[in-house]
Amino acid sequence: MSKTESFLFVVGATHHTAPLEWREKLALNPTALPKLEQKLGDLTGLQEYAILNTCNRVEFYGVAETDATLDQLRAVFCEHQEIEVDAFVAKQLCKIDSDAIHHLGAVSAGLESQLVGENEIFGQVKDAYAAAQKTQRVGPTLHKVFQKTFQAAKQVRTHTGISEGQVSVANVSVDLATTIFGDLSDARILLAGAGEIGEQAAKAFRSRGATDLTVSSRTADNAMQLAQALDGRALPFETLADHLSQFDVIVCATAAPGSILSSPAVAKAMRQRPAAPLFLIDLALPRDIDAAVAKIDNVYLYNLDDLAAISEENKSARMAEITKARDMIAAKAHHLWENLQRRREASN
Repeated sequence: MSKTESFLFVVGATHHTAPLEWREKLALNPTALPKLEQKLGDLTGLQEYAILNTCNRVEFYGVAETDATLDQLRAVFCEHQEIEVDAFVAKQLCKIDSDAIHHLGAVSAGLESQLVGENEIFGQVKDAYAAAQKTQRVGPTLHKVFQKTFQAAKQVRTHTGISEGQVSVANVSVDLATTIFGDLSDARILLAGAGEIGEQAAKAFRSRGATDLTVSSRTADNAMQLAQALDGRALPFETLADHLSQFDVIVCATAAPGSILSSPAVAKAMRQRPAAPLFLIDLALPRDIDAAVAKIDNVYLYNLDDLAAISEENKSARMAEITKARDMIAAKAHHLWENLQRRREASN
């Protein structure tokens, strides 16, 4: 790639380019994000940028002056995450100009999600844009690109059926639980994490007849508020490991930097309930549950990649709508790119 003038770009890694183990290494810790933003703000030639950081992707959208600017961005990001640049490049996604616009449109419409058609990503992209606006990292080019992309994504969801069926990790999780336990009315469910994803999972279980819900969070007030909203109970986070044996289903969706459920803790819980299965759903990235837990007898552990694989069955039934949506996004992206090119030529 050789550029003589500023250009649009997206650089990052997603579930398409990097396995779960690598996405854990690449995921940005929100508390450390200001430090990274400060370093990016010092880069020569990085005119605009926005960061999209979710369970399945970390992406930098922006406007750069030269190829060297992208090299510097990669170097800063890799240093921040303590990984080798070459290792990141081997897993990276990199798209330029019209391809970058097309990619953002597909992401916003849910076409690039693990669960194709899921709705959460649209809000996450809007949040990323709002955060970049707040810190004045968005200029005229990204502003237009994001605004037009939001319009296109809304049209796709309005005029296609890509969101029909169980296209959220919450709904797929509940479907799995019903295959193991059948009627959920007697199942004892623990939710570890009181954020948006955890709340969606709790509501999905409640909608399927679950009545025994307990919430635990590193922030006690958040756990109490969600427990009250669900007519459930709150469990102190520091006592979580001591109460595992009391639950049939445990959904983990915290923002903890590492595992909160270890293999020894789960093994101990299973000795206290030897005849009863334990269903564990890990919706976090980095993962909340030690992968070795899956080796314990009568324990069923599913992570984000597992849920995405299961949802493929639903995806096959919506392929015609997905194709229609992709065609719409491609046309909108092409039109927007031509419009940007005309504006650039007029200003020169």
